[in-house]
Amino acid sequence: MTISESKELFAEVAIPAYVQQTYTYRIPGVLTQYAQCGCRVAVPFGKALQVGFVVALHDTLESDIPAEKIKDIEEWIDDEPVITEELLELTHWVADYYYAPWGEVLKAALPSGLNATPRTRLTVTESGLSELETQTNPPHLTKWQFLKFVVDAGGSVFTDQIPAAEYSEARVKAIARELDRTGHLKIQHALGKQKVQAKRQNVVRLLPSTAGTGGEVKKPTETQMKVVRALEADPNPVPLTTLTQTADVTPGVIRTMAQKGLVEIFTREIRRDPLAYLKSLPRRDSVQLNQEQAAALAAITAAFAKNEYACFLLHGVTGSGKTEVYLNAMQAVLEQGRSALMLVPEIGLTPMFARRLAERFGDLVAILHSSLSDGERLDEWERIRAGEAQVVIGTRSAIFAPLVNLGLIVVDEEHDTSYKQAETPRYHGRDTAIMRAHRAKCPIILGSATPAIESAQNAVNEKYRKLELTERFEGRALPTVEVVDMREVFKRHGKQQPLSDELLTALKEAKERGEQTMILLNRRGFSSFLLCRSCGASVQCPNCDVALTYHKADLRLVCHYCNHHAPVPKQCPNCQGSYIYYVGEGTEQLEELLKNQFPEYRIARLDRDTTRRRGAFERVLGEFASGGLDVLVGTQMIAKGHDFPNVTLVGVVSVDAGLGMPDFRASERTFQLLAQVAGRAGRGELPGKVILQTYHPEHYALQCAKKQDYRRFYEQEIQFRRDLYYPPFSVLANVIIRHTDATHAVSLAEQIGKFLRAAAQGDASVRVLGPASAPLAKLKNEYRHQILLKSRSRRKLRDVLDLAFSYLADATAARTGKAITPDQNPERRFISVEIDPVDLM
Repeated sequence: MTISESKELFAEVAIPAYVQQTYTYRIPGVLTQYAQCGCRVAVPFGKALQVGFVVALHDTLESDIPAEKIKDIEEWIDDEPVITEELLELTHWVADYYYAPWGEVLKAALPSGLNATPRTRLTVTESGLSELETQTNPPHLTKWQFLKFVVDAGGSVFTDQIPAAEYSEARVKAIARELDRTGHLKIQHALGKQKVQAKRQNVVRLLPSTAGTGGEVKKPTETQMKVVRALEADPNPVPLTTLTQTADVTPGVIRTMAQKGLVEIFTREIRRDPLAYLKSLPRRDSVQLNQEQAAALAAITAAFAKNEYACFLLHGVTGSGKTEVYLNAMQAVLEQGRSALMLVPEIGLTPMFARRLAERFGDLVAILHSSLSDGERLDEWERIRAGEAQVVIGTRSAIFAPLVNLGLIVVDEEHDTSYKQAETPRYHGRDTAIMRAHRAKCPIILGSATPAIESAQNAVNEKYRKLELTERFEGRALPTVEVVDMREVFKRHGKQQPLSDELLTALKEAKERGEQTMILLNRRGFSSFLLCRSCGASVQCPNCDVALTYHKADLRLVCHYCNHHAPVPKQCPNCQGSYIYYVGEGTEQLEELLKNQFPEYRIARLDRDTTRRRGAFERVLGEFASGGLDVLVGTQMIAKGHDFPNVTLVGVVSVDAGLGMPDFRASERTFQLLAQVAGRAGRGELPGKVILQTYHPEHYALQCAKKQDYRRFYEQEIQFRRDLYYPPFSVLANVIIRHTDATHAVSLAEQIGKFLRAAAQGDASVRVLGPASAPLAKLKNEYRHQILLKSRSRRKLRDVLDLAFSYLADATAARTGKAITPDQNPERRFISVEIDPVDLM
């Protein structure tokens, strides 16, 4: 949208800060030529410069806005919109639905490398210089020293260039404001460079020989001839670094040739390609679909042919060939000149799926996820935006990929909670994908062997069209599942055993047959915590209400929430006792136990600790897939999506911790995890076996997982949800109050709880539960309380939240004597709201 030929032009700008509203700015006449929605602008916001997003343009002001209070836009950053009209509408929906600031959603929709950071420059004035020259005994020594520091830095310095060792950020701001007030220093705000710039590369090309001085033809030396021959073998310019290796010469030789006019060295922009390693793969055609797969594909392509929205729940048992349905549906979409988007829940699944997509669609594939470098992500985003990439695979943030002419969305493992963003904006990737498909009038496939209860209920209510794949591909049998009662194992050995006799025997037998084993323990580290046998104390995190986990490889105690590290004590910090006991097993301990018991086995571990380095995940999985490993131990990242034909045994060491979580979804998550990891066994020609170790073998989630009986689990779980008024029979909002002061946290929680109950008064459809201490009552030095809202109506839930925050703003205004809006309320930053929470911890 562009508005021109108006006397004055105004822009509505969404700011990426914790504010729900947008702000009106005047567009100076010189900038009106660039005025388009979806562009970024630099605007004054508070006492600083902020990058915001233009979401609307108009040529008149609302009657209640005084014209003299409207500030000018400082800088128009983009010549062309970086947010398409489609994504403007989608992000607005996300902001409204998830009670999130629109500016934060827009910022999340862009690659971080595109960000331009506002900077603050401090410049000494003439008055400041005079002060330094005349003052021999300054009354304010600290200010005088700071002024001299800026002068010594050249008289002008950006605040982000001042070392923290010299002055803290807060101290710099305080002193600068005071010196600005006295006229000794000038504070100016400016926009820094874009975070990531285009990557450039020196390349070389051969030039025709030219006549030298005295009419002699310049002839290359024997060494230079090696360069000539290398360049003649390639018609394209060759990167300088590549040429030095190919010709076996130093860069100096090539530069000398350039001076003589034999070659030309110049720079060009190159694309950072995270999928370059897949470019040499041979193209793979589609396989013959079975009857169920073909029927599912026909339903999907029929909806696409009608250019209509349709949400398909593809419920297929593990190994039933859901991926082939995805690929064939994408192929049909591409043949009609449209694009496709595939979401996966975790970064660990992207290499496998990217490989499958690259084999089918070649260079049309782009990838987006947070483990890419900023440069790679920006370059992939630019390819998608330009229409060069028509197939995108990525994690939840890829839902904002600027695809042209979107024709299909696929959400694999749609039940996975990783699709929910843990911080603002707290959107759900699957549900946002459904809304994007609805707006694009295209089909969306939600695939899972264990659909979310809400998705299954939507299929029952016919909001989704259910497609079923009831058999494994090529008729392969589902694995047999054996549940081992660890209470009997304890009686047998007289002590706790991490690995049962049944699992160890099965592991030996698999190895003897030349087959592979996967073992799941959804807890990393060596031991869950340290315990003093004398006084019973454990070593707690100073920032969080949790015990520190022992990591033997690093000889450290680590908090898995705030990453606090501490040395392993030789004696109890509480009573100085020397009897330290390590409690609980983690993947690190399990790996050590197996290596000690089976020293000849090739064993590796896959968890967050072993995959910190880039490429480590792909390396371990590649080694396992090629048969270079006998046993793979890991957390839930090994449980889903992977296809290893030689894996015939899967062991699950413990599922009991998940069942004991204070969360109404605990049983569902446990069932899903067990069913998913069980599906890794027997995916090839060989039959599979799964061994589940538990102290609660009678639990219905385990019994249903044992029989791979999703229908029975759904029937029991849906009744539990109906009885206790949980989703899908209600919608939830979780209000979290956090503060570093425990007393203030309690007071604020009680206050907002009172206002929520007042706002919901007289409406029986909205229930307010709490406030109460959160299950994790302290995290990252903040005390946490929560209030849970239940309602049948999302609109009523939103109205209650709006009214409660209005009451809170009125209370703050009455206390301070200043009129404020809910957005301006300083207490608001201590309160977060999560709509449709998937984790109540």
